[in-house]
This record gives sequence, structure tokens and C-alpha cells, in this order.
Amino acid sequence: MGSYFMYYMTGFIMIPVFIFALICQGMVKSSFRKYSSIASRSGMTGADAAWRLLQLNGITDVKIKRINGTLTDYYDPKNKEICLSQDVFDSRSIAAIGVACHEAGHACQHYEGYTALKLRNAVIPATRIGSSLGIPLCLLGFFINSQPLAYIGVILYAFVALFQFITLPVEFNASKRALQTIESNGFLIDEECRGAKKVLSAAALTYVAALASALATIFRLLIVISGGRRR
Repeated sequence: MGSYFMYYMTGFIMIPVFIFALICQGMVKSSFRKYSSIASRSGMTGADAAWRLLQLNGITDVKIKRINGTLTDYYDPKNKEICLSQDVFDSRSIAAIGVACHEAGHACQHYEGYTALKLRNAVIPATRIGSSLGIPLCLLGFFINSQPLAYIGVILYAFVALFQFITLPVEFNASKRALQTIESNGFLIDEECRGAKKVLSAAALTYVAALASALATIFRLLIVISGGRRR
């Protein structure tokens, strides 16, 4: 049980990461709530903006559909669907246009074969294995005094961090595409563009928090292994 005890004893490492993640989530909800209450002067809905961005990029085979929830928006590359939450699909707010165009930006990445997106998709299988087996294998290796097995666990979990690292340029690029299109085509103007940028910037920080969490977890695992060597 020593490995599990040491792992949980190192939980203090996660406290700053947890606080940072809470701050990021609060910023996302606060900025989305604020700019969801401000209608855009263009009168476009989130669905309108996403469709228009697709048209400007010559994309005609991507569907836009409404889904349940709040801040549950995503792009599904398998089915070529932009899935917009009910707070975004029909809303004419600044936040809705920003979020919808961000997801349409992912569709553009997929259409163009954006390198970082392809890399992220390529590591998804390893990431799934690492997220489910990495920590248990590391602790098992520690428990049975097998450093090779423990390090295999760390390596597997490292794919989670790699996935989060690759996700950053994917998300930042999607937001950049969205904001450029929004401003250059008059979806939003002046202070409205700044509002959309605040919403997307806050959302981007959540991915930074996810990467920080993965790196902190790897650090915890290495501490456990290091402690095992000194026993």
C-alpha cells in the first residue's frame, strides 16, 4: 500500500493546478454569461455565423446542428458536424458568434488538413490507453518493486500530457481563424470583437490548465518512483 499512500501524500502538488483550473472555469462562465447578454449589431445567430464562416472558406459538406447543454459546443470531424449548444445555436449574442466561429474554425482545420490537428488525432488511441492504465501501472510497478513497469506507466501517461500540449496550438489557431473572420467580415465590430476575444481567450486557458494538470501528475508519479528507489 506504500505506493498508493505516497501517491496521495503528494496530492499537495495538485493544489495550485486545481485552483488555477477553478479560476479558468470561472473566467469562462463569467465572460460567456456577460457577452451572452449582449446582442450583436449584425443580428447573426451563432448558427448563421458558423455557416457563413464555412462558406467563406469553401466548405459545403459540414452540417450545423443544435445540441443540449451549456458550453457543450464541439466539432465532430467523423460526421463533419458543428454541434452548437442551445445557448449558441439560436442566440444573436457576441458570445454565441465567437463560440460558433471557433468551432467552425476547427472544421476549417479539418478541411485543410491542419498539421497539429492531425497530430492530435494520431495520439488519441495512445492517450486513451495512457489515461486509463498509466497511473495504475506506475503504482503497481512501485508496489512489486519493478521500476521498468513503473516507468512504462509514466510513459503511457505522458501521452495524456502530449495530447494536451498538441491541443494548445489547435485551439489557439481555431480562435485566431474565428476572430480574423469575425472582424474582417463584419460579424462583429469594434468593442464586440473585443468581447468575443475575451470569451475565447478565457476558454483557451482551460486547455492550459489541463496541460498543467497532466504535467503535475507526471511529476507526482516520478516522485513516487524516486521514493521507491530510496527504500
